[in-house]
Parts: sequence; C-alpha cells; structure tokens
Amino acid sequence: MPNAFELMKDFFEPFMDGEKKPLNVGEVMNLWFYLKGSEETLRSEQVAFNVVEDKELRKHFEDAINNVHKPIIEEIKEFLTKESVPLPESTPDIPLGDFRSVPIGAKLSDEAFCNLLEYNIILGINYAVRGLTESVRADVGLMFSKFQMRKVAFSISLKELSVKRGWIKIPPYYKS
Repeated sequence: MPNAFELMKDFFEPFMDGEKKPLNVGEVMNLWFYLKGSEETLRSEQVAFNVVEDKELRKHFEDAINNVHKPIIEEIKEFLTKESVPLPESTPDIPLGDFRSVPIGAKLSDEAFCNLLEYNIILGINYAVRGLTESVRADVGLMFSKFQMRKVAFSISLKELSVKRGWIKIPPYYKS
C-alpha cells in the first residue's frame, strides 16, 4: 500500500504538466505566512529542546526541529527563491545546548512545552489545509499537502507520549 506522500503526489501529478502560471498573491501570502510561522515555531522548539527534562520529550523536540520544521523551511525558501519571490526576514536560530538547570518559574514545565508543541503542530496542520485549498497551482497544493502529512505523522507519536505522561488535555466526557 502506498504511503500518504505517494498518494498525494499521484493525485497532483496530472495537474502539474504544462506551463506554470506565476504564483498569485494569495499563494505567495500563504507561503510567506507558513514560512514565518514555521520559523517562529522552530525557535520555540529550539528553546524547549534546551530546557526540557524528559528524555523522550527532548527527542520529540529534536525530531520536530530536524525532521519537521527545518525541511519545511528549506523547501519553502528554495521554492520562493526559484519563483523570484523575496524571502521574509527571519529571526536567528537559537543555539542548541543543555540549559536544564534553569530554575522552575523561569521556564515552562515539560508538560507546558509538550502542550505548546501540540498546539503549534495543530495550527500548522490547519494552515497547511488553508494553503492547500486556496492554492491554484498544483505544485503549491502538493507542497502544502506534504507539510500537512508531515505534521500529522509527527503529531501521532507526540500524542502517544502526551497520553503516556498524563499531559494530554481532554474535554469532559459527554453522557446522555
């Protein structure tokens, strides 16, 4: 059975033949917005990586940094550069290290960092859907669908850790 990325590529491929029209302002805006959001989310992940205590959570932040947001950022930058779209200014990377000695009260708890990461991933999934549905060019739609799938795949393992640690926030159960 093909993976989700292959299915999306197969779906978009017939629409990618022929001459590409220039990006429209909505596509550029969505790409810019997604790039900025991914960069700022990456910065918060870099800070979290430096201070979280839980070893499994630290590995999830490392995964989010290296396998989710950095590849997304690079793909968007490369795409916009090829399309001659100027890139937005970005904030500098946070150096990675081990600063777990920061006292409680001066940093978020592991649970709070996990919930922040979950929230940012959910926002990224939702904004990828927006970029997908608002794109006219098939290559832009394919990019946003890849971003969505990458974040969905990551969110599954993060949710497992959140449940395991008792950090997941569940609404009250409905009883009839």
